[in-house]
Parts: sequence; C-alpha cells; structure tokens
Amino acid sequence: QVQLVESGGGLVQTGGSLRLSCLASGFTFSDFAMAWFRQAPGKEREFVAAISRNGGIYYPDSVKGRFTISRTNAENTAYLQMNSLKPEDTAVYFCAATRAIVVPRGQRGYNYWGQGTQVTVSS
Repeated sequence: QVQLVESGGGLVQTGGSLRLSCLASGFTFSDFAMAWFRQAPGKEREFVAAISRNGGIYYPDSVKGRFTISRTNAENTAYLQMNSLKPEDTAVYFCAATRAIVVPRGQRGYNYWGQGTQVTVSS
C-alpha cells in the first residue's frame, strides 16, 4: 500500500508564497528520487522540480529562481517551497517517486503518484 499524500495547497495572491508537502509511505523513501509535477485544466502534466536520491536538484526555466524542492528522509517527506507566485502557476500539483538514479523529467519515468493538491494564484 504505497501512498504519496500532498498537502499545503491553497489560494494566494500574485507574488505570494506556498509550501507544499508530500508524505510518503509503503516504500523505502531514501531509495527513491522525488519530483513535483503540475497540471492546469486543458493542459499537459508539466515537470516542476525533482530531487535525486543523492540530493541533485532539477528545475525547468519556468520555475527556476522561484521554487525550491527539498526532502527530509527521516520524515519520509518531500517539500516544494513556491515564492513569487504568478497566475500561470495555478494548477493541481502532484508528488511523484522513482527508483531511477538518473532523474526523469517525463511523467512516464515515475513509479508512484499522489492525488494532487490545488494551487490557485489570483491576480
């Protein structure tokens, strides 16, 4: 019974901040890379951030300098700190996990997924 449970989403104004959490259970957390994806209505699921088993961090240009991914293995939790939020950041944010050592950017490379948490940024 693998589970990834996201929390921390909500409604913020443009320029505001949110911190998302992803609590994992049912697998050895330290053996997996963790990632965040997002999906807005009518759009494809988009890679947002990833952190490898060894602490390597990856972001696309759309969030670089604004978002920070981290993990606490002792608590089986990954985080996404989001600052300087824009209306185009509005989406459902999903947590995902993979055993791959080389971190994938595509959703097909991930073994486990959470249910998602809504982030809405108003203008």
